[in-house]
Amino acid sequence: MTRYIGIRVLLALAVAWAAYTVTFVILYLIPGDPVSAMAAGGMDGGTASAERLEALREQYGFNDPLPVQYATHLLAALRGDFGVSVQTGQDVTTAIGQVLAPTAQLASAALVLALLLGGGLAVAASYTRSARLRDLLLSLPPVSVSLPTFWVGLLLIQLFSFQLGLFPAMGDDGIDALVLPALTLALPIGAMIAQVLARSLLEASGEPYVVTARAKGITRGAVHTGHVLRNALLPALTMVGLIAGNLLAGSVIVETVFARPGVGQLTVQAVTLQDLPVIQGVVVLGAVVFIAANLAVDLLLPLVDPRVRVGHSYA
Repeated sequence: MTRYIGIRVLLALAVAWAAYTVTFVILYLIPGDPVSAMAAGGMDGGTASAERLEALREQYGFNDPLPVQYATHLLAALRGDFGVSVQTGQDVTTAIGQVLAPTAQLASAALVLALLLGGGLAVAASYTRSARLRDLLLSLPPVSVSLPTFWVGLLLIQLFSFQLGLFPAMGDDGIDALVLPALTLALPIGAMIAQVLARSLLEASGEPYVVTARAKGITRGAVHTGHVLRNALLPALTMVGLIAGNLLAGSVIVETVFARPGVGQLTVQAVTLQDLPVIQGVVVLGAVVFIAANLAVDLLLPLVDPRVRVGHSYA
């Protein structure tokens, strides 16, 4: 078990380093000059002389060779220092920290809704005896996944905000303002969970241990929730780990549609203004969230399925 945990932690650190390196190289290759963009519309509020641009490039290290820039920024990132925004002059870590709470609130609410909606639909579809109802329930996830997130958000705003007046259309003032954004983000995620879990439940329902359990007098509902569901959780848990890391990316669209403050809006502004330190900080944050979620799932798997521990089946 110790070896299993050690391998997973080392893999997580390797993925974090690779994500930072790839992001750094891609941002370095992007056409355009972030210092010129800063002088045109950033903290200086206008154009700047060639001498001023050169001084800013020297200040932010853009004149150094790529390996020097990479080593300098990597060592700083290990200390939690991603530099300062070329647009505002604010520390990147501070800027992200100021908008992280609303995004974390949105992502957490969306994940809970996705688990409830997706898990409930999968259990209902695999438990019902009606083939027509099962087919109907199983047809819902593909439809939900295929719908564009921004279109779903606009549709919910039109229906529940403008027509029914039940929830606000934008902002982050209270729980009411969280319902529609969380639902918008949860629908495609819940659909993916439902697809994977329903398939696993239907396969597990045909295993011999189900017949044995029923022969011992255990009720169908108890067998389905106590035996079938537990054995079908492994693929779904892995999917949840992948999805949790993607919640941050999904929040960019949702926060833009609902005009909510958060990491999403910060990312859009940074990309528009070529604010490379902020972009890199956000990308690294997304990578860390993705890695942490998958590491948590990897450490949880042995508790759900002892076969993961025995012989390190998944190492």
